[in-house]
Amino acid sequence: MPTKRDYYEILGAKRSASKDELKDAYRTLALKYHPDRNKDPGAEEKFKEISEAYAVLSDDEKRQTYDQYGHAGFDQRYSQEDIFRGANFEDIFREFGFNFGGGHVDDLFFSSFFGSPFGGGRRSTRGADLRYDVHISLEDAAKGITKEISFKRNRACEHCSGSGAEPGSRISTCQKCGGSGQVRSTRRLGAFGSFSSVATCNACAGNGRKPDKECKECRGSGAQIYTEKLTVDIPAGVDTGSQLRLAGMGERGPSSPGDLYVFISVQDHHLFKRDGEDVYLETPISFSQAALGAEIEVPTLSGKAKLKIPAGTQTGTLLRMRGEGMPRVHGRGKGDQIIQIIVRTPANLSEKQKKLLSELGDTPKKGFFDTMFG
Repeated sequence: MPTKRDYYEILGAKRSASKDELKDAYRTLALKYHPDRNKDPGAEEKFKEISEAYAVLSDDEKRQTYDQYGHAGFDQRYSQEDIFRGANFEDIFREFGFNFGGGHVDDLFFSSFFGSPFGGGRRSTRGADLRYDVHISLEDAAKGITKEISFKRNRACEHCSGSGAEPGSRISTCQKCGGSGQVRSTRRLGAFGSFSSVATCNACAGNGRKPDKECKECRGSGAQIYTEKLTVDIPAGVDTGSQLRLAGMGERGPSSPGDLYVFISVQDHHLFKRDGEDVYLETPISFSQAALGAEIEVPTLSGKAKLKIPAGTQTGTLLRMRGEGMPRVHGRGKGDQIIQIIVRTPANLSEKQKKLLSELGDTPKKGFFDTMFG
C-alpha cells in the first residue's frame, strides 16, 4: 500500500493554519484540479487527494486525531466514508457554479467523485464506530485489570440472521436498482455541465435484494438493537486517553460492522501524582528524622516499602525509589516513585524540648553572610 502524503503538505498549509486558511487553500487547488476543468492525466486523482485532506483538516475532531496519531493511527479509526461524512464542500462549490438542488452534498459529492463513476462498483458502507468510557483507579492502571462492560449496538437480527426476510420467505433482486443497491441521477450544474450522483437505493436500503415477506421482528431491516456484554482486558500502564479497539463490535453496516473503542480514564489519586511513568508522593518527616537520618515506611502502588532518609535532609528534597512507578506499556520495567520530603516544624513543645532546641541553637555556626561571602 503506498504511503499517504501529509495532509498539510497536500494543501500547502502550515500545521497552525486556521479553518479559513485551509478553506482558501482548498478552494484554490479545487478550482485548479477539478476534473470538469482540468483534463490532464492525474488531475482527477489530485482532486481526490486534496478533497480528502480538506475533509479531515476542516473537521476539528478528525484534525485533532490526525495531528496526534498521523496517518497510521488516523486510518485505523476512520474509513474512507467516515472521512467525508459531515464534510462541508457546499459553500465552496456553490462559488464555482454548482447548484445542488436541495440534495445532500455527502451523497452528491462523495458518490460522484469517490463512488461508482470513478471507482466502479458499489460504495463500501461500513457501520458506525461506537465509544465506551471506562474509569479506573491508579492502582488498577498500575497492575492492569479486567472489566466487564455492557452496551447497546445495532447488529444482525437473530430471528432472520440478518437477511430481513421471514424464515422460509424468498428473497428477490430489487427491481428499482437492479441489485446494485444504488440509484444514479444526473443534474445540470451550471458552467460545469452535468453532474452525476449515486445514492443508496431507498427501496432495498442499499442491500440490492428484497424479501417477499419481511421479518416480523426487524421489519425487513435485518438488524435490531441488542445489549452486548464483553470482558475487556485493560493492560498495566495505561493512562487517561488510552484506547482499546475491539474490531467488529460497532454498529452493523451493509458491507462490514464498525468498531468499538474503549476510552480509558484514570482517576486522580488522593496520595500519588502521576507524571508519565513516574509517580510523586509528598512524605512528612519529623525534625529529628531529618536531622539525624532514619528509615521509614512509605506507601507504594503495590503496597509498602522502606525508604532511607539521609541525615541532614531538607524540606523539598527529592528521593528516588527505582522501579516503584507505573509499568511501561511499550517496553519492559517500570518508572520510579519520587518522594518529596516535607520536614514538619515541631509545635506545642514541652519545656524540656524547648531547652534542648535552645541548646542546639546556641551551637557556634556561621551566619548567612559568613557562609555566602566569608
